[in-house]
Amino acid sequence: MVPNPLRRFYCPSSRLRPNRPFLGCVRTSVAFLTTDRLGPLPAPAAGRLDLIERAGTDIVQAEDTPEGKKAGVREEHGEVTVPSHGMVTLANLTDAPSMLRVLALSVPRKSAVSFGRAWLRVTWDGRERPSVDAPVALFYGAGTLSNRDGREYLVKAFPVGVRYDAQRVYLACYFPMPFFHSARIELRQDGPIPIAGIQWNLRHQRYNDAISDVGYFHATYRDYPHPEPGKDLVLLDTRETEGGRDWSGQLVGTSWIFSHRAEFTTLEGDPRFFFDDSQTPQAQGTGTEEWGGGGDYWGERNMTLPFVGHPAGAPSEKAALNDEDKIESAYRFLLGDLMPFGKNAVIRLEHGGEDDSTEHYEAVTYWYGAPASSLIKTDQLDVGRPESERSHHYVSPQSSQPVEIMSRYEWGVDTLNGNEIYPAHRERGRYTTGTSEFTLKLNPNNLGVLLRRTLDYSFPNQRAEVYVADPSPARADSRQPKWRRAGVWYLAGSNTCVYSNPKDELGASEHISEASNRRFRDDEFLVPVSLTRGRSAVRIRIRFTPVPIPLFPGSKPPKMAWSEIRYDAYCFVIPSWQP
Repeated sequence: MVPNPLRRFYCPSSRLRPNRPFLGCVRTSVAFLTTDRLGPLPAPAAGRLDLIERAGTDIVQAEDTPEGKKAGVREEHGEVTVPSHGMVTLANLTDAPSMLRVLALSVPRKSAVSFGRAWLRVTWDGRERPSVDAPVALFYGAGTLSNRDGREYLVKAFPVGVRYDAQRVYLACYFPMPFFHSARIELRQDGPIPIAGIQWNLRHQRYNDAISDVGYFHATYRDYPHPEPGKDLVLLDTRETEGGRDWSGQLVGTSWIFSHRAEFTTLEGDPRFFFDDSQTPQAQGTGTEEWGGGGDYWGERNMTLPFVGHPAGAPSEKAALNDEDKIESAYRFLLGDLMPFGKNAVIRLEHGGEDDSTEHYEAVTYWYGAPASSLIKTDQLDVGRPESERSHHYVSPQSSQPVEIMSRYEWGVDTLNGNEIYPAHRERGRYTTGTSEFTLKLNPNNLGVLLRRTLDYSFPNQRAEVYVADPSPARADSRQPKWRRAGVWYLAGSNTCVYSNPKDELGASEHISEASNRRFRDDEFLVPVSLTRGRSAVRIRIRFTPVPIPLFPGSKPPKMAWSEIRYDAYCFVIPSWQP
């Protein structure tokens, strides 16, 4: 099968308010921790790399420092005991609207493992469900707080950290967390004995900007003790989060356990990322350990870096010191490479190379979200369906007759152990070597449009120029519509690849071509706000402009065409919600 290449992520913030954050406090660079708007950190003279090198240190100054006092940082702290099979409230902050900047905990070293199994819960603005509800150790980047080799840092990541001294374990989280009325922070545990001596420290500062600029911070936990054969693990589906609704936000990281038995073969599983109704993953990894920053299973070594790490777990079951040492975990944090979404996000992870692992997985997914949509679907054209073509004034003189295709999307294995997992389904569409025109309805208050096309990926390197005009298919004065160029829509590759597999390592190259049976694909094009703002509809022209590229030198030129199965219009808008 041909894996999906990394697709361009679209970020509505650049079309809304240049150089401003959008829905979740996290900018498109690490500057989100160095701005006057979010905190007291001046940008280091040597640049942002110096800031990243401070991972593992206290990067948000307390109120008693000059920088903290100037920024209005307030601090709350205390000490509690979590009762056995019980819960304790650390704080209920009501000085709002505010931004929680530090969520730090510490515990006596002798209680570290038990405390790692306790749960952290954070509820924003009295909402019905907590937005952070996760095991303490996994929330702070590690599958366990067992420190097998006595390192100072179990986790030395940029947004979270776990540090040890001779007496205590210190855990800190620096993700900015906005709230508008209240923030309730709780700890609970199901252990048989109380955990005493838990010290906590919270730092927060006033938030004075628009509600629509930010979203709530989430840490969503999923537990898969017995993964379903053939089906990806769903680490996050925002459509089912906190009662189910549309969410606008950004994916900013994951922390996960991939084995409780020091088993590494689970790492052949690929992560897949789906946003805003797309049936094709807009990004797909090549393996679980690459997502965690390690090739070849990290050489079975532990490591911790600012954004990736394998902090916990023995190199093998035989080498494990105890059962806790068999817990293998990894983390990945996104800042400059965060993944925005305007309607929903579905994050999936293949367990094993063919969704065939039986290991116990656990995961925390970190994301920001506002409970409202910033991407609204306004129209859909089903090409090849006469009624839909007529209502959208579809015209394509060089197109084929409607054709039916039986195929699949890139979702995972087709069959496993003789059982069909993802059956093929039927789609109808056309392909053209010329020009297609159609009309799509919009929200006139849009801030740009995402145009999604469902297509047949068997046609390689599909390229077209996109134009936008007045929505009227005909004009009373017989003049042609005034077309304005929106850009080039290009999708590289196809469902056919070429590879070489000579018998000798340095043998002559071969050209072996192989076609996947996954022909369906969703692809996206952004229409700028200058062409769509104030319009309730637009006329779209797609002009096929092929660039023939042989699959390999000397091969027969491929058949090229522009495939059209479905077009969907999504309008960017400012989300409307009240906390």
